Amino acid sequence: MKHHSYPVAVGRFEKPFTSVQQVVDDCRGGRLFKPGQRVVIKPNIVFWTRAVVFPKYGVITTSRVVHDVVALLCDYGIRDISILEGSVALDPAETAVQAAHAFETLGYRKLARRYGVKTHNVFERPFRRVDLGDGIRLRFCADILDCDRIVNLPVLKTHAQTVVSLGIKNLKGTIDIASRKTCHSADPGKDLHCHVARLADPMPPMLTLIDGIYSAERGPNVDGRMHRSNILVAAADVFAADKVGARLLGHPPPQVPHLAYYAANHNRPSDLSDVQVVGAAIDDLARYHEAAFPYTENGEMPAFWARKGIEGLAYRQYDLTMCTYCSGLTGVVMTAIMAAWEGRPWDDVEVLSGKVMQADPTKKHTILLGKCMCRANRDNPNIRHRIPINGCPPKKDQIIKALHAAGIDIDDNIILHLEQLPGLLMKRYARRPEFEPGHFEVKDGP
Repeated sequence: MKHHSYPVAVGRFEKPFTSVQQVVDDCRGGRLFKPGQRVVIKPNIVFWTRAVVFPKYGVITTSRVVHDVVALLCDYGIRDISILEGSVALDPAETAVQAAHAFETLGYRKLARRYGVKTHNVFERPFRRVDLGDGIRLRFCADILDCDRIVNLPVLKTHAQTVVSLGIKNLKGTIDIASRKTCHSADPGKDLHCHVARLADPMPPMLTLIDGIYSAERGPNVDGRMHRSNILVAAADVFAADKVGARLLGHPPPQVPHLAYYAANHNRPSDLSDVQVVGAAIDDLARYHEAAFPYTENGEMPAFWARKGIEGLAYRQYDLTMCTYCSGLTGVVMTAIMAAWEGRPWDDVEVLSGKVMQADPTKKHTILLGKCMCRANRDNPNIRHRIPINGCPPKKDQIIKALHAAGIDIDDNIILHLEQLPGLLMKRYARRPEFEPGHFEVKDGP
């Protein structure tokens, strides 16, 4: 059976505005837009903190691409442009303030003054429940459902749970917190992949432009490994764009579960047989990006912990049920544990996360990270010393107390000042000239 062919433009980022304009022209994306339309731009700001101001290479969409897209839309005669994002703060009370700080720091307010662009924090806007079929119902920001066109600006990166995080996954930032938690369902028949695969279904016509000026492996956050890749991918079909993006990251699309789900749901091939690549050849730009940090064969700890000789501690590999808040904390907790290692085995401690893990009866101490894990093991008779870290998200002081109770003498300051960690990790790129902070600013000129 012959399928429709979807043009996907692959290009190199070489010049401001011109490079973005070229890939949009090459995929015939400009045909989507007409004067008088309401257009929503959805960048990817997966995480933000006011504690440190730093470029998040490969983690968030560059302001360079956002600026170029706004200028291009204005050339099309579009005047009603909104930037919409719902990034999560580890302290829910800080969400609104963090969003305002991100919009200002990334230069979106400057775009507002120059082009009349509006900026909206998803969590301050109305939501509407949408039935996506098969019993899946999520609440989407009404602004994106009701606009005429979307410009979806994901980053070119892999993801520890979903293998890649591209156009479809980027739309998770348009649903409310309760829906995001629902996506991380403990039901194996309706898991994270199944939910993510449906996020694009209720959307208006959409141009997807994958920002690969910087790419990230072991994403989606700042503890991964970043690359200067200078790649742009554009398509008027989000699935086609994501399949090409996955290949550029070295992952065959049929092996990306949410893309395989999407293909089945829409009667589309999961490979590139319905894609017409325009511009640069994929094989010339593709580079394998690891999706996640490797774990030991038994899944009890990261492989590099085993190489360091860590004993007496099992920090089991996260699963699809661990949602955003605990995911954001896990890296910091592991950093604190690693820093506390002094060569002496700990006293048979395990750390469990997500919604479904069950305690190992051979362990002396079981740390339960997060409200969901505490509930899942509330009456578990296998737990010898139960150490709950309740809350969603868990509080810093409770994390510290739990680790000490298990005999892990961490430096409390790592947890107390966890917002500083992203800045420390990004310092790895400070003296590498290919990593340019200016890409995360909106300059006064073009």
